[in-house]
Amino acid sequence: PDLTGREKFGLGNVKYNISRIHVSAVELPSASISLLPGSGIKLVIGNASLTIDMSWNIRTWLFKDSGRGTVHISKVVVTAIFSTPLDNTGPTSISLTSCQTTSGDVDIKLNGKS
Repeated sequence: PDLTGREKFGLGNVKYNISRIHVSAVELPSASISLLPGSGIKLVIGNASLTIDMSWNIRTWLFKDSGRGTVHISKVVVTAIFSTPLDNTGPTSISLTSCQTTSGDVDIKLNGKS
């Protein structure tokens, strides 16, 4: 979905719109799954990266600009724990018990008319 909003900075408001958001690349070079005895499954994804392309525009009382942009997020680590109840009373179920995500670097490039 598009992101639209208004922020107050200094002497006035900045209206912005980010649209045509497209995930253009995902890299998952390191992933591991391990069993946690008696409780579930641990999934760790390390050194992942994500690239997002978008269109953007901003407007203030003084100027307006628009263009294309790219956001590259790297050194992403995701750790998720899933629980798997061990009863034989029904179908097997899996639920997310915890999830932690960290990212190392975020690189934003905006190309505009100004």
